[in-house]
Amino acid sequence: MVSMNVMDSTRRPRGRPQARPDAETRHVIAEAARAEFMANGYASTGMDAVAKRAGVSKKTLYRLVPTKAALFKASVADRIDSFLLAVDPDILALLDIEAGIERILHEFGRLTLAVDTIAIQRLVLAESDRFPDLATDFYAAAIVATHTNMTRYLTRMRDEGALVLDDPHVAAGMLRGMMIMEPQRAAMLGQRGAPTESEIAARATACARLFLHGCRP
Repeated sequence: MVSMNVMDSTRRPRGRPQARPDAETRHVIAEAARAEFMANGYASTGMDAVAKRAGVSKKTLYRLVPTKAALFKASVADRIDSFLLAVDPDILALLDIEAGIERILHEFGRLTLAVDTIAIQRLVLAESDRFPDLATDFYAAAIVATHTNMTRYLTRMRDEGALVLDDPHVAAGMLRGMMIMEPQRAAMLGQRGAPTESEIAARATACARLFLHGCRP
């Protein structure tokens, strides 16, 4: 016979379920917003649809992300945050210069050449005439943020004597373009699909070596 104490210990606790942290809910909302924007465009995406896709109440949505413009910013910033975590300075400090640059380029390629990122960039280009803040917000949250991160790393490597650079900001732009311009342009114009993970990794390795060693024999 099972004792009452054992039976009591297997019962589920009473009371309301533990609330999800706001940061986690914002992430869920950002993913839902990105999916809605990709499916329907910016103009046709509604707050109610985002709340439904995210599985949150409209009250919760408006409390955390009160406007559609804020939803767009959140959907972009959420993706950028994953890139910044992957290239945290403490992680890069454990790597030599070639491995560090390769890691940054690999993560940058995974971010920028992903299917959803390419779709959002198409959306920005298509709808920025009607909604000029889209381009401004995307540029600040995505392009400036990633460029600044890369510039800081190159500046630190220069200051430590690992690189000789006149202008790390300019060098970061060259690295960004070398890594993503050709495959991104081809994907955005519908001439090929987004690169695979292995293609991104191979390109990051090639770009890091070319940047550090050049083409001189």
